[in-house]
Amino acid sequence: MSTPIRSQRAARYEDILALPDHVVGEIVDGELYVSPRPASPHAVAASILGMDVGGAYQRGRGGPGGWWIVFEPELHLGRDVLVPDLAGWRKSRMPEMLSVPYFTMPPDWVSEILSPGTASLDRVRKMRVYAREGIGHAWLVDPLVRTLEVFRLHPDGGSWLLVSAHSAEEVVRAEPFDGIELRLADLWIAPAVAEPPLATGG
Repeated sequence: MSTPIRSQRAARYEDILALPDHVVGEIVDGELYVSPRPASPHAVAASILGMDVGGAYQRGRGGPGGWWIVFEPELHLGRDVLVPDLAGWRKSRMPEMLSVPYFTMPPDWVSEILSPGTASLDRVRKMRVYAREGIGHAWLVDPLVRTLEVFRLHPDGGSWLLVSAHSAEEVVRAEPFDGIELRLADLWIAPAVAEPPLATGG
């Protein structure tokens, strides 16, 4: 569960630095949100997506290259501090990867892997910040219901257009990475199967 920690003052970066290592801290609209490290369905979806997109668009393996793809970067966007699950910068904007503790340049693409405890924060408040900062594309991936939603920033700069939505085992081409095919089935962990009850003698 992503929990806002309210106080009499606006949250500061020092509040994030004071958190223990096993949680993720973010500041949105002056409030500190603390989330646990992700469970396995979330972590697997983020890892596979990062490998598929990063291999093709950062390393140029089976794709055009031209991007930096980063796992859980810390973004300082105005007064907000966000940690998307994945983010990407075009190398035309960031020719060299910066050696910094956090990024102040908004990325060109972000992806949030949803979980029941963070979905509201990711879908609403964080997406508003991403739109405000002019990030061109955002993906929302839900590993439990097995969906991918692809959003493009509206020309007005303040809202999102849903470009496409995909589910289950589709093979998709999703902008801005539509130069490669993504097999959604690779992102999902098979649901646990309950063991059959033991037979009893009669």
